[in-house]
Amino acid sequence: MLRRNQRGFTLVELMIVVIIVGILAAVAIPMYQGATERAKASEAVAALGTVRGAMRVYYAEHGTYVNAAFTDGAAVTAGSVLDVSDTDLLGRYFSTECYSFSGAPTANAFSIECDGGNSTATNAAEVDGIVRLINQNGDITNG
Repeated sequence: MLRRNQRGFTLVELMIVVIIVGILAAVAIPMYQGATERAKASEAVAALGTVRGAMRVYYAEHGTYVNAAFTDGAAVTAGSVLDVSDTDLLGRYFSTECYSFSGAPTANAFSIECDGGNSTATNAAEVDGIVRLINQNGDITNG
């Protein structure tokens, strides 16, 4: 016989709580991982903006984006053409090696790619697979 003053949860109530917590975790964990990736990639986006600004200055002075040091695949610090140094691009996740230039033969367009797989920064392993691109219009895309 059951006593009327017994307290506690039944097994069914506990199982329902476990199921609800599991569902919440299944939704929240992917959202958290996406947010952390976007936060890490924001370092690359900020550096790409710096490079884009330097490219615009170079274009205003020379009327072109391309020169002997800037060929497809060149590092953005190649030949010290831009006023961007290795320390300007060195961050917690991304390093200078991540940023490479691609220019159109007409020299009216360019694209700078930041590939986290090329990083030698302190936490480079965390951004392997993150790729961001910026073009002369400032359009930032995922690679």
